[in-house]
Parts: sequence; C-alpha cells; structure tokens
Amino acid sequence: MSVSGARWHPRGMDELQAGGRTFRVTRAREEDVPALVRLLAEDAIGAGRESAWDLEPYRAAFRQVERDPAHLLVAVRDEQGAVVGTAQLTLLPGLSRAGATRLQVEAVRVAESARGAGLGTALLEWVHEYGRRHGAALVQLTSDKRRTDALRFYERLGYRRSHEGLKLVL
Repeated sequence: MSVSGARWHPRGMDELQAGGRTFRVTRAREEDVPALVRLLAEDAIGAGRESAWDLEPYRAAFRQVERDPAHLLVAVRDEQGAVVGTAQLTLLPGLSRAGATRLQVEAVRVAESARGAGLGTALLEWVHEYGRRHGAALVQLTSDKRRTDALRFYERLGYRRSHEGLKLVL
C-alpha cells in the first residue's frame, strides 16, 4: 500500500502508525455497534442526536450496511483491540465525470483518547487509498458547518469547499 504509515495485509486488515502506536483498520462487526455509537455521540453535536440507550436502530442499520457490498463500515482498533475510530465508506457509481465512481465518506470519528497523534490523518490517507483500489476518481465528504476543527483538518488534507450541500430532514 502506498500510504505512508500504513501497511496493507492480504487478510483485509491494515495497520496504521500514528504517534508511535499501531492501530488496525478492520471491517466493523455487529458487536462493535455500542463502541461506534459512543464515538458518534462523543461531541456536542453527536450527543444531541445519538442515543446509546436504544441500540436496536443502530444494529438494524449496521446489518443493512453490512449486506450492501457498496458500503464498508470500518472500526479502527488500538493495541488492545478497543475501537478508537470509525468511518463509513460508500462507493457511488455515476454518469457524471465520464462515468466516474465517487467514494462518499461519512461518520469519521477518532476517540478523544486517540487524537492529536496523527491517527485521523493516517485514517483519511487509508480511506483515499481504499478509494483508489476500488476505482474511485474522487472522494467526497460532508461535515457539519459547526465542526470548525474538523473542517480545518479536512482542508489541511487537501479537501476544498467546492460545493454547497443541502439537507432536508424527513
């Protein structure tokens, strides 16, 4: 794998090096759902919309994501196997850009205990390489405008605010 600080394993697991530590990127498992929900709820925005008291909707969503080969939900694990990061990846074939495939990245989170050592950068580099390996011509993501630190982080990695995104709650 060409990403600095990451090694691809034939078993489908990658190692990320960050801050003198080794992390593993794995396909999330259903038993990871409680840890993934905690990551989603770890900040003020997530705390207002995520609910760890009823995990069944999250488990149902996990099973749906897991069944669809266009999706990959990853769990980043520390040396003890604890989940300290996540991202949901979706390959989107399209007609625009001469039939280009896009990699949509959602729900990127790194546990507060693992921040500040480069794990987020290593994870996003891994995500980019995943997209290349799967034929994606570009990667796109959205981040809440209130996540100013996250937006600065993505821009440091080369992302540009090229479009205006709109959402409608149904």
